[in-house]
Amino acid sequence: MHDPKLAASAERQLPLFDEDELDIAAYLRDEGEDHHASVAPKGFAALTLGAVGVVYGDIGTSPIYAFREALRPVAADGLARAEVLGLLSILVWTLILIVTVKYVLFLLREDNRGEGGVLALYTLARLAIGRRSIPTLSLAIAGAALFYGDAIITPAISVLSAVEGAGLILPQLETYVVPVTLGILFALFFVQRQGTARIAIAFGPITALWFVVLAVTGVWHIIGNPSVLAAFDPRYAASFLIEHRAISFIVLGAVFLAVTGAEALYADLGHFGRKPIMTAWFILVFPALTLNYLGQGALVLADPSAVENPFFRSVPESLLPFLVALATAATVIAAQAVISGAFSMTRAAVQLGLLPRLTIRHTSHDQSGQIYIGGMNWIMLFGVLWLVLAFGSSEALASAYGIAVTGTMVVTTSLAMIYMVRSGKLPLWATLLVAAPMIALELAFLASNMTKVADGGYVPLILASIVGLCMWAWWRGTQNMSVKSHKQMVGLQGFVKSMSHSSVHVVPGTAFFLTPDPTVVPSALLHNLKHNRVLHEQNVLLTVETLRVPVAMPEERASYELLDGRFARLTLRFGFMETPNVSRAMGNARKVGLKFDVMSSSFFLGRRRPVVAGTFGLDRLLDRIYAALTRFSADPSDFYHLPRDRVVELGERVAV
Repeated sequence: MHDPKLAASAERQLPLFDEDELDIAAYLRDEGEDHHASVAPKGFAALTLGAVGVVYGDIGTSPIYAFREALRPVAADGLARAEVLGLLSILVWTLILIVTVKYVLFLLREDNRGEGGVLALYTLARLAIGRRSIPTLSLAIAGAALFYGDAIITPAISVLSAVEGAGLILPQLETYVVPVTLGILFALFFVQRQGTARIAIAFGPITALWFVVLAVTGVWHIIGNPSVLAAFDPRYAASFLIEHRAISFIVLGAVFLAVTGAEALYADLGHFGRKPIMTAWFILVFPALTLNYLGQGALVLADPSAVENPFFRSVPESLLPFLVALATAATVIAAQAVISGAFSMTRAAVQLGLLPRLTIRHTSHDQSGQIYIGGMNWIMLFGVLWLVLAFGSSEALASAYGIAVTGTMVVTTSLAMIYMVRSGKLPLWATLLVAAPMIALELAFLASNMTKVADGGYVPLILASIVGLCMWAWWRGTQNMSVKSHKQMVGLQGFVKSMSHSSVHVVPGTAFFLTPDPTVVPSALLHNLKHNRVLHEQNVLLTVETLRVPVAMPEERASYELLDGRFARLTLRFGFMETPNVSRAMGNARKVGLKFDVMSSSFFLGRRRPVVAGTFGLDRLLDRIYAALTRFSADPSDFYHLPRDRVVELGERVAV
């Protein structure tokens, strides 16, 4: 039967939804299977190795270009020992403060049923507030939009920087850097539709080898010049920033390249868990990155000519082909991690009502997180290829990098502050005391990256603005459509009583009417009575809710309420990280009392198409964007995983 307490606890993603835009989801899994069952059999070591390959792929490739770009602004007039140590000190303490303190030690503990990321943090903040908050929603949209800007730039700059190392082996290969990069990227995006389950097995070992090589090459050069260990003294960083005020902002923008990918630590929390991610960071990743940066600094002090490419110059020429090949593999893995993250972000945005529903296909029978979204894949491929052709080198593309990452980090810190205060975990003064230094540092990095807008930084800003505008238009449009439709609704209780005395023709079977509001009569039911003049023997109002948690627990999956002998209400609940499969979820409905024959059942969908009728202005622009986005919305039968031969759609046009 219907459980009021359970219904109250299962807060909806939005107060109203258009029938055609129900946010529903379900795993492609056996009934009652736990979300993390696919990773439960794995040992701790296997999860840690997997985290090395997926979580740290992006930040692990930063040594290829981060220190090089940080050196460029101060290398024109020669490098002094204090300058090298100052840059190294900034790099090391950025890794400590941003990655270790903020993400590893703090944010990894603030999970939403095991899931992380900017949208998961938004749902925590939204629940803590207890009501709709437009500023909080705007932060979530900004964070998600900036993430997409980063997701398009990362594959381009990572693969470009690795392939450029081939020019050090044979200078004549430099003319083939762009074509080879394009080929690698095209192949990477093309295989997404086949899934990455097979090649992902090698991600962990290859990336682990990569970090070992980083550490070994770093130690090799540190032994030759151990004085670089003085970079752990933060006074070198402070002294550098004070003495080089004119170019400090430029240097900070380049230094921030060392922590790109840090957001993945939090975003991939649900895939590996907090302890494996923390273990991988402290045992392997952080030491390897630190040693490699110090080693590059030692190399530059010993050989100033190495400033042009200190990473690839850190090994003998005989080992350079091996390093280039390994770097290319590592950057491909990093790009793959970002692509997979974009798919996961898109699924969460769809479920939270920030994007239209898109066709989501699972590419693995064992890992629920491995999905493929065709439209997003090809949009990203087009953007990545355009960036490679437009900028042509990792040095030029570095100017476009960083703004999206720093912006996302500022959003994450802001949402974390809202959550800590509104949830009561920390008072306002304590939250400010803890977070103020962190957000001040991130704002400094953001300001330094904003100086590169004219040199390419406009790219992620334009991308984020377009995505953010589309998200806002979609959210606003679904709200407006819901309000207008709700005004025309008929109360369910009165309708049920009137139909008990009606002479309408009754046909055998069960009709499921999908509706966002179980207290009113679905428009599809009214249209069916008006045009077909029939009523089914059993009519079930099916409401599918998206919870503000990543995965719904088995006990909250379904609830059933019998209204009278002919009408009933069924509610199915899913988390925002789940993928739609209503057919599979009907098994849970049977467990709570619903009895029906599949072969004599039909699913009725009410589809509303927006018609723009407003006056000129911003509102009309947003309405037009919303109307255009509805055309890209996936077929509801596919999105909801309904039986194709048992779906009836009844549509109407609604002015917006």
